[in-house]
Amino acid sequence: MAYLFLLGAITAEVIGTSLLKATDGFTRLWPTLALAVAYVSSFGLLALAVKEIPVGVAYAIWSGLGTAAIMAIGAAFLGEPLSVTKVMGAGLVIAGVVVLNLGGGH
Repeated sequence: MAYLFLLGAITAEVIGTSLLKATDGFTRLWPTLALAVAYVSSFGLLALAVKEIPVGVAYAIWSGLGTAAIMAIGAAFLGEPLSVTKVMGAGLVIAGVVVLNLGGGH
């Protein structure tokens, strides 16, 4: 169940971060409120996840997969350039998350 909470936390964080441009510097009410709800939800779900997952591992997964997802969303929907270097960097982040999980030990 903890990993479902973590997946929800990642999803909520990605939604919130995806809304950053739409807030126009927090001058647009509805995107700003949606962003706030997404971030509060993300941290709430992350707090539930770390009841069973070590905080270092949970945070690495949350931030690493969130970063990779935002990079992909930025390229696919926000017109941000994607380079080989960025893809390699995201691959290294994901590899780091895998290594942390393989480290085991609760």
